[in-house]
Amino acid sequence: MGSDVKCKPTDTPDISLSALREKYRRERDKRIRPEGGNQYVEAAEDFAQYYEVDPYSPPAARAAIAQDIGVAVLGGGFAGLISAARIRQAGVSDLRIIDLAGDFGGAWYWNRYPGIQCDTDSCCYLPLLEEVNYIPKDKYAYGAEVYEHCRRIGRHFGLYQTALFGTLVRWLRWDRSIRRWRIGTNRGDDLRARFVVMCAGPFNRPKLPGIAGIRSFKGHTFHTARWDYDYTGGDMTGGLDKLGDKRVAIIGTGASGIQCIPHLARSARHLYVFQRTPSYIDDRGNQGVDAEMIKALGPGWQKERQANFHTAAFVGFAPGQPDLICDGWTEVSRNLAARLEAMGWPRLTPGQLMELRELEDYKAMERLRRRIDSVVKDRKTAAALKPYYRFLCKRPCFSDEYLPTFNRPNVTLVDVSASRGVERITAKGVVADGVEYEVDCIIFASGFEITTELRRRLGIEPIAGRDGLSLYDHWRDGYRTLHGMMSRGFPNLFFTGFIQGGVSANTTAMFDQQGSHIAWIIRETLARGAATVEPSQSAQDEWVRMVRETSITDRQFWRECTPGYYNNEGEEQFRSHLGDPYGPGFYAFDRLLQEWRNKGDMEGLVLAT
Repeated sequence: MGSDVKCKPTDTPDISLSALREKYRRERDKRIRPEGGNQYVEAAEDFAQYYEVDPYSPPAARAAIAQDIGVAVLGGGFAGLISAARIRQAGVSDLRIIDLAGDFGGAWYWNRYPGIQCDTDSCCYLPLLEEVNYIPKDKYAYGAEVYEHCRRIGRHFGLYQTALFGTLVRWLRWDRSIRRWRIGTNRGDDLRARFVVMCAGPFNRPKLPGIAGIRSFKGHTFHTARWDYDYTGGDMTGGLDKLGDKRVAIIGTGASGIQCIPHLARSARHLYVFQRTPSYIDDRGNQGVDAEMIKALGPGWQKERQANFHTAAFVGFAPGQPDLICDGWTEVSRNLAARLEAMGWPRLTPGQLMELRELEDYKAMERLRRRIDSVVKDRKTAAALKPYYRFLCKRPCFSDEYLPTFNRPNVTLVDVSASRGVERITAKGVVADGVEYEVDCIIFASGFEITTELRRRLGIEPIAGRDGLSLYDHWRDGYRTLHGMMSRGFPNLFFTGFIQGGVSANTTAMFDQQGSHIAWIIRETLARGAATVEPSQSAQDEWVRMVRETSITDRQFWRECTPGYYNNEGEEQFRSHLGDPYGPGFYAFDRLLQEWRNKGDMEGLVLAT
């Protein structure tokens, strides 16, 4: 990273588009399950150890806290840290971050499995780099560096002093008599917050596969998001020395599985990898960041890089526009730009442009499949590892170690696509296609509550606004907000995440956009002497109408994708992991918010003293 050499298009093979379309359809259909997202079990009740137990920093006993709080930020991951930082910068100091974890980090606190690494350019992904004066070490940062960056933000903005760790929010109720939110926790606290910012990110709450017999296994189990190093030995760099005599099964081959499987293979007596759908696997090719080159770019370099990444992923390059990221995420756009340049950048209709993009997509995926043949020696195993779906149907993964792992004699790939998943779990092991694989340990790499029902995702019951209005009921038929960050009937309550606003290819840029806007509203509400702020009914209705009317529907694309969390497991009632995005795009939304703030009249919000 840091070279002045132009990022070149990749060489991709010729394909038969019609044949591949049919192949993609067949591969998708054989993986669709009628229960959709309900095929997963919530990590609650008798599975609570997979979520509520902190294996890294068990919470110390403390007395219940009764306290008034100016701003309560629920969640200490990047969304919470960025929001809290922007609120502090807005001059509001009475603030507490509340989190179940023992430290800041969110997903990067909980996910400490061996090999964990950022899958996107770290100079884009790690937020607030210029504010805290930090430049990442590697293009793709390892988990320890990302976690430490979260702590760096906490220290820089003085967020540790009032943070409330080891505390799980159970319920949230608006108390009209004191015009504050009452926050109930697992510690018996009575916290009364004037403002609440919801920052429960999507990758914190694990989910488990709803496999028959999951409770019957007599060996050891854990989820990748709660890695048990007491059992495996080693640390995030590997060296799982306690597995030398163990037969291990891992269920799931998404991003978490891809990164930890090579380490398990090097240490376990035998590793069984249960795969329903193969992941997109491209070269990692990690390299150090040229810090001097970054420093020479001057102020604003990170936002420029984030905008370039967003363009590649969601829009496509314009003539002469460089690819600053230059990896698998930007390959299709880079190749498309090269094709258009060779054509003299002709005037094309949106439909014609999408046809060309689709062709480059199919060719790039075919390149990827042929790469598997060049790495994996066993033909049957190589065939099972090939992904047959469009780029971005599932989260792309990058690894230089994953595919060679299947050349090891102690590794068995068990393809369960024909039966749509593992058949059952017994006291002694895992059954797939009638064969029982006896193991000592089962590791669930089954992902997180990302597109499941909102109540289950948040795990807060109830969220009750004015007159006991349930947020879950209020949003039952779709989100109803103003700018995706506030909702009528829920005064002084703010939301972050994929709801009804701008969606960026870089999630932390979206969090920054939201956190900055929320901080402005809180500051202005206080400055104007108001006790509460919420959208008017008409403003909320107008925003919902605008979002739905300007929506750029890509539902057909997602419906044709193989099932996964990106398309809510292929359910007929479509629910996007991106919420209801603002159709004109992330940067158009950014301009809209800036113009709204510049007007200064807080149009569409109702302030009450």
